[in-house]
Amino acid sequence: MDLLNTLVDKGLRRELPTREEALAVLATSDDDLLDVVAAAGKVRRHWFGRRVKLNYLVNLKSGLCPEDCSYCSQRLGSSTGILKYTWLKPEQASQAAAAGLAGGAKRVCLVASGRGPTDRDVDRVAGTIKAIKDQNEGVEVCACLGLLSDGQAERLREAGADAYNHNLNTSESTYGDITTTHTYADRVDTVTKAHAAGLSACSGLIAGMGESDEDLVDVVYSLRELDPDSVPVNFLIPVEGTPLAKEWNLTPQRCLRILAMVRFVCPDVEVRIAGGREVHLRTMQPLALNLANSIFLGDYLTTEGQAGKADLEMIADAGFEVEGAGEVTLPQHRTTAGGGCGSHESAACGSHEDAGCGSHEGGGVCGTTVPAAPANEARTDLVAVRRRGAGTDLAPNA
Repeated sequence: MDLLNTLVDKGLRRELPTREEALAVLATSDDDLLDVVAAAGKVRRHWFGRRVKLNYLVNLKSGLCPEDCSYCSQRLGSSTGILKYTWLKPEQASQAAAAGLAGGAKRVCLVASGRGPTDRDVDRVAGTIKAIKDQNEGVEVCACLGLLSDGQAERLREAGADAYNHNLNTSESTYGDITTTHTYADRVDTVTKAHAAGLSACSGLIAGMGESDEDLVDVVYSLRELDPDSVPVNFLIPVEGTPLAKEWNLTPQRCLRILAMVRFVCPDVEVRIAGGREVHLRTMQPLALNLANSIFLGDYLTTEGQAGKADLEMIADAGFEVEGAGEVTLPQHRTTAGGGCGSHESAACGSHEDAGCGSHEGGGVCGTTVPAAPANEARTDLVAVRRRGAGTDLAPNA
């Protein structure tokens, strides 16, 4: 397929695909799906080999959020029945992190609900970062605390944080339909602040919220422009009690196409399969490792994930290997010169105006007609609220 050969060539050169090419990936048929995975897999292996980076979430403060994000079980007025607790103490967070690190994780992601941290909250997180790093030499720590005020990113960097996560989630044009208590521009501003402070920026998206193919391409192109080092791809977990609880728009095949599109647009970036992989990829999870080079181990913030042991077995059975603590995740050009996917220094990057086959209105591969996808089954049996780990007396899943 000419489209896939072109995308592989561009991915190996770190060249931006055209929007039409990205849309065409999402429009490919199920008959062509394995070809799409194989092509994107060549790009993934070129930059990351067969390594899979493991990340582990610690929910420092659960629920009680004043924001109204429609996808979130911790939102204002939530009736989801999730765990609700205020800040974990540093020793509690360190103990929770230790379980994930023992399971092979090399990065700990410290997350707290809320609009954004107060200066006192930053002090709390600084103490937690110190506690974790004192006990675990070489561990990476990523903070995810919401919108940052001036100077807070610098304080987190001084405290030992390596990265900061703040997702764009969806396209700018549809953001107001998902959240009204803050703006898309607020999110962009926080990612920019993290970059400027010398933190490794981590920013991604949520698929399955009723967005169009154009919305997905828009947000991924915006992410490339922001140039994060890692791009988490979340698949909406429709939790009962949230406004999007009835949105079951994803199939395993669509999830694979989305991951492939992200890989082609951001070829040399850590692409992470984040929340919802067990719910939507299901038995196709191992195939997705050919597209993404990073996953979360064990449970998520408020929902349960696959058993940590099963994650490790899946990686090994699929012919991949867990990335070691001493291995550098990103290609050398990103760690030394700051170039790569979306960087302002990369002359190879194309533009949104590049010509290509197809159109925003539904072009697939030239000359093909893609059949409508079948109705998607609601798999509420795969959604379970987390009742173990951080904030409980039960052992975590790691």
